[in-house]
Amino acid sequence: MTRGDGPALPLYLTEPGRAVADFGLYLAARPLLPRLPQGDGHPVLVLPGFLTDDTSTRVLRSTLRRLGYRVHGWRLGRNIGPTGACVAGMRDRIDDLSDRYGRPLSLVGWSLGGIFARDLARRTPDSVRQVVTLGSPIRLNRHSQSRASRAFDRYAHLHVERRSLPLEPDGSPLPVPTTSIYSHYDGIVHWRTCLETPGERCENIAVMASHLGLGHHPAALWAIADRLAQPEGTWRPFKPPVFLRPAFPRPDLPAPLTSATAAA
Repeated sequence: MTRGDGPALPLYLTEPGRAVADFGLYLAARPLLPRLPQGDGHPVLVLPGFLTDDTSTRVLRSTLRRLGYRVHGWRLGRNIGPTGACVAGMRDRIDDLSDRYGRPLSLVGWSLGGIFARDLARRTPDSVRQVVTLGSPIRLNRHSQSRASRAFDRYAHLHVERRSLPLEPDGSPLPVPTTSIYSHYDGIVHWRTCLETPGERCENIAVMASHLGLGHHPAALWAIADRLAQPEGTWRPFKPPVFLRPAFPRPDLPAPLTSATAAA
């Protein structure tokens, strides 16, 4: 990728409208929610994206709660980056939940929340069962690859942790199973920045969603539920059910951008 290698402008400009359309898909798919993979009810901590709070993850958390999981928001208000309150609060949150349940948590992080989730997994691997990220630019090399870089920099004076680019330059895998759910139609971060290096316990799952719709798009919800449903201590590659295969494009190739897609 070269300079100016962020998401295409049509994708960026249509993000809000496409997120609304993704929510419409969620409403249409609600009768299928009982068919989502069932798990063992272990605790799950959901971390919101940049400039959002627990309200943005309400649909995701309520869906997982209906599947029997002990689901929790981060309770730290709006996510404006790694402030002192955010960094200390997340550590306290995961310690509290680990002590409460006496078992590891699964972490689901949306965008910047996914980067935080990966940090928590590295710092407290014994407290984390697995990590699922949604549109998280874990391989960000340049600020130009994200449409949110300027907004993030506005809060830099409040951050207690400074990050240099590239993020995670060594590409080393997390000590726990990891799944990156991303979209070729992401209008906020370039989809390639979200790709995890595939390995024995890590993979990438592509869905056809907007960045702002990843937390409620039906395909993303199915993938999250499937990953959380894996028995503790085991891991297997994701395989969508036959009736949903069209919703999961090949993870290595972007779907073509058409005028219909841009206008969606």
